[in-house]
Amino acid sequence: MYKVAIIDDEPLIVEGLSKTMAWTKWNCQVIGTAGDGKEGIELIREKRPDIVITDICMPKMDGLRMIAGLKSEFPDMQIIILTGYREFEYARQAIELGVSRFLLKPSKMNDLEEAVDTVTRRLDQMGTPAMTFVPAEEIEEALAEQPDSEENSEANSFIVSNALEYIRSNSKEKLRLSDVAEQVYVSQWHLSKLLNKHTGKTFSDILNGARMDRSKELLKDPSLRICDVAEQVGFQDLAHFSRVFKKMEGMSAGEYRNTHWGTEQNGGKE
Repeated sequence: MYKVAIIDDEPLIVEGLSKTMAWTKWNCQVIGTAGDGKEGIELIREKRPDIVITDICMPKMDGLRMIAGLKSEFPDMQIIILTGYREFEYARQAIELGVSRFLLKPSKMNDLEEAVDTVTRRLDQMGTPAMTFVPAEEIEEALAEQPDSEENSEANSFIVSNALEYIRSNSKEKLRLSDVAEQVYVSQWHLSKLLNKHTGKTFSDILNGARMDRSKELLKDPSLRICDVAEQVGFQDLAHFSRVFKKMEGMSAGEYRNTHWGTEQNGGKE
């Protein structure tokens, strides 16, 4: 029996979908509901549904990031969007990320039934329900060994792009992999694998690279001490900053400042 999760911040819609649809007709069972994106992700990770029916404009969520995260981490999961958001470009991108159906509220019952019929047929063709009771770690390890499908690749690229943007924008903070994973709606383990696969770097290397890029900009300002630069880019320990800078740039921060900005700071004179 296929497991269905419903995520929507409108209780009437959640209740209506749960009780009105003849789920047994498609060999389905509603295994849980949620009222916002955060609860929805927790529900999905716990119950591992085969089908998710969700809105994309709810509290505590970014719709496209959530979709990309789900399709990347659970590529066989079938996602049906049911929303009042009518932006065409948004719908196009959601479909590119792997959404099975994009329905606008209010939708006719026939449209909903057709969507469920389509995704259950797709699951039937796969042979077994998409989310079995295999431990999460085993599922993730198996997925990591498989080549990306076209839609999965689109979702993965979307996730990595958003993760890198978030790291660059927040590199001065005490940033952890879990903080970034929460922003792109995937597990820490899965995000770590994606970053390494797409960039060839670890999370720590990417974060330090962003901090070094910022520190080199700040070193242009002669009024800033190197300890000030270190603190502004996210290092509380000057010694740690110095070690990372020398390892990544091949010279100390002071040498870098003298080499690259000495002439400029002296008005063009050596």
